[in-house]
Amino acid sequence: MTLPKNVAPFFVGFDRLFNQLDTFTKAMPTGFPPYNIRKVDDNKYMVELAVAGFSKSDIEIELDGDVLRITGRINDDNDSYLYKGISNRAFTRTFNVAETVEVKDATLVNGMLKVFLENIIPESKKPKKIEVKEAE
Repeated sequence: MTLPKNVAPFFVGFDRLFNQLDTFTKAMPTGFPPYNIRKVDDNKYMVELAVAGFSKSDIEIELDGDVLRITGRINDDNDSYLYKGISNRAFTRTFNVAETVEVKDATLVNGMLKVFLENIIPESKKPKKIEVKEAE
């Protein structure tokens, strides 16, 4: 993605971010499973996925750099259904997160998977005041 010349001076060093946005806008995410993203605290977040029918052994959560990937697979070998209206389909949901985000915990309760995230900002990245000195 190329920034317009009148905007480019305001976004020095954000090339990677704009490339990710460009990739994201071209991807067509599926609607399954439905999810929520909640802000719990200033630096704490929760991703909730509705995964009814999945057990904890069917779900895999992976944080690879700045991509959170949640995958679900059900091995349903039972073919004795008279009618099967509930889809047990596999899914993969990916979320782009900041490099400073860590997965703190994950729980599965009543068909809701909750993944707890925390944005841990290192001291070197926190805002700081710069003293202006007199030239000698």
